[in-house]
Order: sequence, then C-alpha cells, then structure tokens
Amino acid sequence: MQHKGEILEKAIRESGHSITKLAQKMGKSRRWMYQIFDSANVPIDYIIDIGKIIHHDFTDEIKGIKIYSDIDRSLTSREMTYSRGVNSTEVDFWKEKYMDLLERYNELLLKQ
Repeated sequence: MQHKGEILEKAIRESGHSITKLAQKMGKSRRWMYQIFDSANVPIDYIIDIGKIIHHDFTDEIKGIKIYSDIDRSLTSREMTYSRGVNSTEVDFWKEKYMDLLERYNELLLKQ
C-alpha cells in the first residue's frame, strides 16, 4: 500500500513551499501538516488541494487520483445545484466517506 503522507511530504519539500504557509492556505495548523505526513491513508481531496497549491500533479504517484479528479469535476456543478440549503460540512463528510470507500474498493481490486 502506498504511504500517501510520505509522497506528499516529498513533493512539498521538493517544491520549496513553506509548510507553515501551506498549512495557512489550507486553513490548517502546521501540526496538522506533520500528522498528514505520518498518515499512510490521506484523503484524496486533501492531496488534490495540496497539489493545486504547490502546482504538483499527483496522478502518477498516487493511485485513484485521476479517477477522483474526473468524478470531482463532474460532481462540482451538481453539488452547487443540490447543496443549496445543505450544510457544506455535511457535504464534505459524505464526500470523504465515499472517497474512503472508493479507495478501499480499489485496494481490494488490486489484491485480486
């Protein structure tokens, strides 16, 4: 299994971006960034957000990113339509649940 946190850390350090400034742009703490680096299973939406900030494409390094980014693009307009009146935290919660399930499913497929 890929250690997504290590892949993220390597890309961030090679990009020359400050971890502190990156954390600020994401609305997170510096400590949170280091916890992500230690985590083998980082949610894909965080990976994509970090990639956008540091201008890095993780599709070759992390499996499932391309699939997710294609799905994300198609869902974005629907989310805007359907999420009116829906708490954005709730949308993020279910989106993260779905991505976790999708990652587990992909891992099972790879094992076969």
